Amino acid sequence: MAADVKLEPSWLDLVGDEFDKPYMRDLSQFLRAEKQAGKRIYPPGGQMFAALDLTPVDAVKVVIIGQDPYHGRGQAHGLCFSVQPGVALPPSLKNIFKEIESDLGAPVVGNRGCLTGWARQGVLLLNAVLSVQHGNAGSHQGRGWEQFTDVIVQRLAQARQGLVFMLWGAYAQKKGAVVDGETHCVLSARHPSPFSANDGFFGCRHFSRANHYLEQHGLEPIDWLAVE
Repeated sequence: MAADVKLEPSWLDLVGDEFDKPYMRDLSQFLRAEKQAGKRIYPPGGQMFAALDLTPVDAVKVVIIGQDPYHGRGQAHGLCFSVQPGVALPPSLKNIFKEIESDLGAPVVGNRGCLTGWARQGVLLLNAVLSVQHGNAGSHQGRGWEQFTDVIVQRLAQARQGLVFMLWGAYAQKKGAVVDGETHCVLSARHPSPFSANDGFFGCRHFSRANHYLEQHGLEPIDWLAVE
């Protein structure tokens, strides 16, 4: 599988050994079989590891953990909560932008939802599961991706210090439980989904709190309005 992966070299150094393990070989075989069966898989193969490819290990400042990719045509491109340029904003992303405007006092301009600009500034937009079948939410859960992304979170937290982990919802909080709150800044809130945003996501002020922490540690803050 590693030979087919477009991945920034620092991530191969950190987690590349996982690609040779049986669970990742099984996952690779599963994905090939799904494609051979004519199933549409998102995101496209070349974008499956986009979160890692766009944000090198040493460039990471903030980690946002999602669950699995959007399952509609043209949405997913390898960054959690993000959609490709020109695609309508999903409800959770709309709520994220509402919180940014409330928190920072400035709106995200236009109906744009591509978060590549965040990734290039050091925001690791990591889904727990990196693929999905068209129209079938959660269809690739339990196939090995969760084990792989657990390793990413754990090794990144051990290799770096002073990162901001934004853990939205119980799923992300469970995945981020390995992160040492003394070494990193751990921000927890409800998920931005319409089902829970009003119960603790709105008003969390994670975006200003993250930037304050980064500035305290001598780092450039994130321009959260840099959406494409």
